[in-house]
Amino acid sequence: MANTERMAAAAHLHVALRRKAGRVTDTDWMARNDEYAREIVRVARARAAEDGDAALAGLADRLAALLDAGAPAPAPAVPLVERVAHRLRDAAPPGDEAGRYIGGLR
Repeated sequence: MANTERMAAAAHLHVALRRKAGRVTDTDWMARNDEYAREIVRVARARAAEDGDAALAGLADRLAALLDAGAPAPAPAVPLVERVAHRLRDAAPPGDEAGRYIGGLR
């Protein structure tokens, strides 16, 4: 659950910074890297103080609270192609010649 919350907080902060400050961030990296996330929180808080934007400050505080609580970063995603190839390899019956070409060169 914490992984989902951390990704959601990063995404909300990304959208707010994009709309209000014209700042583009990397949502995925923000959710995975604590140092980057803390810097984005610092930037968002500075912008919120400059503009008097309580909503932006609230989004920054939400992500900071998750970072301080030690919410784990999301696990790295496995590309769809690799997941499908793995399933096809596992589904091929033993001795099936066609199965040896799935996910590999022929």
